[in-house]
Amino acid sequence: MRLHRQRLLRKGDYIWGSFIKPERVDGYVVGVNPGDRSDVLGRFVFSETSVDDAVSSATRGLTVWRQGTLAQRAAALRRYREALGRAQDRFASLITRETGKPLWESRQEVVSSIRAIDLLLEDGLALLEPRVISEAQARSDWRPRGVVGIIGAYTMPLLTPTLQVAAALLAGNTVVFKPSKFTPGVGQGVAELIDRCRLPRGAFNLVQGSGSSVGQRLAAHPGLGALLFSGSYPTALAVSKATRERPELPILYNTGGKAAAIVLDDADIDRAIYEVLIGSFLTSGQRHNSTARVFVTEGIFDQFVSELTQRIANLRVGYGFDRDVFIGPVISENFRTRYRRYGRTLLARGHTPLSEVGNVELPKRHGFYVRPSAYWVNWENGHAFLNDPPPGPNVLLYKVSSWEEAASMHNQLVYRNTVSVFTDANHPRVTELGKRLRTGSMYVNRGTIASSLRLPSAGLGRSSNGVPTGLELVRFLSVPRASVIETRPFDPSQVVPGVRWTMEEDISDEATDIGHIQGRI
Repeated sequence: MRLHRQRLLRKGDYIWGSFIKPERVDGYVVGVNPGDRSDVLGRFVFSETSVDDAVSSATRGLTVWRQGTLAQRAAALRRYREALGRAQDRFASLITRETGKPLWESRQEVVSSIRAIDLLLEDGLALLEPRVISEAQARSDWRPRGVVGIIGAYTMPLLTPTLQVAAALLAGNTVVFKPSKFTPGVGQGVAELIDRCRLPRGAFNLVQGSGSSVGQRLAAHPGLGALLFSGSYPTALAVSKATRERPELPILYNTGGKAAAIVLDDADIDRAIYEVLIGSFLTSGQRHNSTARVFVTEGIFDQFVSELTQRIANLRVGYGFDRDVFIGPVISENFRTRYRRYGRTLLARGHTPLSEVGNVELPKRHGFYVRPSAYWVNWENGHAFLNDPPPGPNVLLYKVSSWEEAASMHNQLVYRNTVSVFTDANHPRVTELGKRLRTGSMYVNRGTIASSLRLPSAGLGRSSNGVPTGLELVRFLSVPRASVIETRPFDPSQVVPGVRWTMEEDISDEATDIGHIQGRI
């Protein structure tokens, strides 16, 4: 049987260094290929009580893991990197089966995951080095927060947990990871790799399950020292509600909400169209930083719209394991329904379809395929569609009179994690745009999905809660602790006024009082 049709051996949760199946079963998450529903990876059992066992395991494991040196933690990550390098083909196939991504895109994700480990080892270690003030015998050390809960998303089922788990472990924390209910196989694969890395028991734990049960229980668990959440804003609200009794809990919310682009009259049209095309429709438009809205100045609007529409028509929708496929399916039937409903709402509000929402039927493939779409938004009619992230491969186009109006429209967006600006990079307006645009990241003549882990960034608006991602995660998952050692002998003459350390003190001597204060400072 071919690798991409094999049923997986469902091993259960990974707790205290072993795969175990829960004694009490609360439900199942079913691994199904969204590109071909006849390809069933299997049913993965879950139990809410496994969360308690996993957090308890991570708490016990913390005692040993946090005592290790940075060099020892780095060595463990290198072993993970080597194991992932040997398993690239298997993981690429698994990602495509569970998400529907084209195989070439899944391979890119595996390579990016390996690169993320390299960057942590190259630059992340320096972020955890202590700050030492030798002359004062003082220092500040980065200490682990404790047990880190990680709730994953399906869009980057390997890259996101690889970065987050590795950053947590490198900082000396232990981990409880819950993968998306759509990608349980990739989650299990991560646990299998870590199992070969010779970590102390309890350093890494995995629990399978749905977000509404297992995810909520993990988020609300009192044993967590930090929480990393990737997903939708409505789900983030549920997580926030579950953690409201713990305002001290550090939480990273990465809720995305999609990104925007601005195309000005002096832009390289071909480059702008290509970057918008890739940014809008790669991963079927489901990435947190997919391009959802494009503000185009009126001097080139007609040309841009015409050529972009032609390019969209040439995009190939297909099965992830077939050759020359750019867009795979969306993740589920529910998501496909939302996509179609959004298109109907656009039409009902008087906006112009350039490439209309619709399903795509493939011979012999029963999957959740849709046609990529684009709409010209008549934003002056009172329905500007600036609040919600358009689901799936859908891009909204806006005609604006100037770059100032484009910037103003962008700043009204509720989700503002990234914006791409296409213009002459040497024009003075680029500097002014950088000042005006309220966004987490700004790219000039590059697409919105062209992020760098080396550069800290945090989405604005509802895109995040302002916590930087990338390599800066190691800092967020650590707590600075200052320590000062005093070696000078105690000098009674330097006590502050009013203490009266010796009975012979003349407390009425103003000059002496001032001297005491100055000496203390």
